Amino acid sequence: MAFTTPLIRRAFLMLALVAALAGCAAPRASVLPEEPPMHTAAEFSDDENLLEVNDPWEEFNLKMYRFNYNFDKYVFIPVVAAYEDIAPVFVQTGVSNFFSNVGEFRTFYNSLLQFKGKKSLMTLGRFLTNSTIGVGGLFDPATRMGMKRQSEDFGQTLGAWGLDPGPYFVVPVLGPNTLRSAGGFAADSGVRWLAVKRPFDNIENGQWILTGIEALEAVDARHRMPFRYYETGYPFEYYIVRYLYLKYSEFQLMK
Repeated sequence: MAFTTPLIRRAFLMLALVAALAGCAAPRASVLPEEPPMHTAAEFSDDENLLEVNDPWEEFNLKMYRFNYNFDKYVFIPVVAAYEDIAPVFVQTGVSNFFSNVGEFRTFYNSLLQFKGKKSLMTLGRFLTNSTIGVGGLFDPATRMGMKRQSEDFGQTLGAWGLDPGPYFVVPVLGPNTLRSAGGFAADSGVRWLAVKRPFDNIENGQWILTGIEALEAVDARHRMPFRYYETGYPFEYYIVRYLYLKYSEFQLMK
């Protein structure tokens, strides 16, 4: 199974925000809490902003939210915990820096597509600096030199072009999305596949190597997010996550 992480990173960022608001960002652990009963937000709140969102697939999304919890509990978190136990901290940092540097390509071409010249030049500068001085991206001297890391994807590009976000959509494993962001993820994945796959086609066992790299990237992305499902203490966590994700998506378009 191949993993691609830009959306994973963004989805779990929103979940981490929920944990922060609850004041209980959880420490990394291999044990997750038992799933509490799923309530509706209407039982606890009359806030129209919280309830009135475009979520026509709520029944499906709730099931996917539960699926993602179980995937986290029985697959993702145990693997992440093993990775954290085995790999020294400096190795974990180097891996994170490397994959962040690879992600600069996505931000670069999406910045160009949105006519964000300054952001595209900053991103290109970061990539060149970290790929050379930073030894292939294992280190991040660009940040210390004042080149702040940016983030753009094709979902944001579609939004900048005026496409509505569409219905809220919880994607298996990847988590919170809208139809627009899920489509953007598919497009970015296609670009990445075209850019990365061909070089590995010319290497013996290249596809196995590529799959291993992508799996490590997914583990690294989850490793960086402290959120654990149902540790926020909210009995209607799904609705809070949905609300925050949609607000965060709106904010991203204003950057």
